[in-house]
Amino acid sequence: MIDYIKGEITELTPASVTIETYGIGYFINISLNTYTSLSGKKNATIFVYEAIREDAHQLFGFFDKQERELFLLLISVSGIGAGTARMILSSMNVQELANVIASGNADMLKTVKGIGLKTAQRVIVDLKDKIKISGIEQVEMFAANNPAGEEAVAALVMLGFPQQASHKVVAKILKEKPDNTVEQIIKTALKIL
Repeated sequence: MIDYIKGEITELTPASVTIETYGIGYFINISLNTYTSLSGKKNATIFVYEAIREDAHQLFGFFDKQERELFLLLISVSGIGAGTARMILSSMNVQELANVIASGNADMLKTVKGIGLKTAQRVIVDLKDKIKISGIEQVEMFAANNPAGEEAVAALVMLGFPQQASHKVVAKILKEKPDNTVEQIIKTALKIL
């Protein structure tokens, strides 16, 4: 199995990226989170899952190993294919999805196109224990419940930092000092990032 592909980004769309390495262009299906992380970059390392079927050979790419790990867990669930797993990962980032599964929030999972109640419940039942074992961090989403946190994350993303990393840092800052202003959060986050 291919672990990763490193090279120049020759084409980037919200659904795919073409990475050229040693004169070969690899067409890789990606999630919106990976697209956001790759935007503005000329070169990248993409962690890959290779799906080999009778009628097609496809590559699915991820900006980090955690997203790929969660993708592999999702496709292990009966009724979830690679396309559906990519759709789920495009709707939520790794931490959000890990929190949704760990908390058993089937209603939130149902909001993803193509996921019904039974499938959402199956994902939660099958993956609830595996999420904890796999080492995917369940970050408490302080930023989601705090307007200053949301504003700080938005500002960090506009400054060019990945959304996932920004969420993580802001959540950590707010856990330590929940009454920080937006400016204080951003200044502290810039020192960490």
